Amino acid sequence: MQNMSQEKTHRSPQHAFSIVLGTAVLLLMVLLLLSLNSQGSTKVPFYTYKVVNVYSHDPQAFTEGLVFQNGVLYEGTGLYGESSLRRVDLQTGKILQLHALSSDLFGEGITILGNEIIQLTWRSNKGFVYDKQTFNILREFSYPTEGWGITCNGSHLIMSDGSANLYFLDPATFELSGKIQIYDKSPVTGLNELEYVKGEILANVWTKNLIAKIDPNTGQVKGWIDLSGIQDFPTSDPDDVLNGIAYDAENDRILVTGKRWPKLFEIQIMLAH
Repeated sequence: MQNMSQEKTHRSPQHAFSIVLGTAVLLLMVLLLLSLNSQGSTKVPFYTYKVVNVYSHDPQAFTEGLVFQNGVLYEGTGLYGESSLRRVDLQTGKILQLHALSSDLFGEGITILGNEIIQLTWRSNKGFVYDKQTFNILREFSYPTEGWGITCNGSHLIMSDGSANLYFLDPATFELSGKIQIYDKSPVTGLNELEYVKGEILANVWTKNLIAKIDPNTGQVKGWIDLSGIQDFPTSDPDDVLNGIAYDAENDRILVTGKRWPKLFEIQIMLAH
């Protein structure tokens, strides 16, 4: 009995340590599982809208890009033989100035940087820089992907190509300076027209009545704006979808429209209940 007691006494510290270590590992695993479960259950918020104003829009304009600055609406339109850059009167929808692209080019998104307007084309790997006042072409640039949407955060151009990627371009050289993948649990493809609003990128998702609110640093979708029901008029072509976001920074308002839509909407965004 004495020998057995001595043996037990000798083994007790190791046994106790094993119990403590096992308990610690088990607790760590439980905390990790709880953390993963908590992250997985976090839902990206959905937003709805209220129509504040409705304006006329050219029903022949296949809208690809929309920008509002200093009281003026600028629009880029697509389709071969119909692509253009336009200056438009918001109140009436009247075209005030128009530059027609060559018939072999399919115009895409536009943005403004300083005194210049930048416009992409779809599959020609070619973009244009215009004088904002005259619409004269100042220079051209190229890129290896398709061109869809483009916006500017003040220091970089941000471009989409219909994939889940956004590309950051140096505005002086148009060289690629960065790329992020946009995701909400999984990659979000079909990113189209873009607008930079208060530190976030707003992106139309092709063929959907959704606008993604994107963190430009991480690519994470921070929210979804659901514009279902805003198209309260019939369309004859399935391609006539929501596409076109403009932000009026001076009056803090958002304007949206779609391809060949007869209306352009000023909306107020609200968290959905």
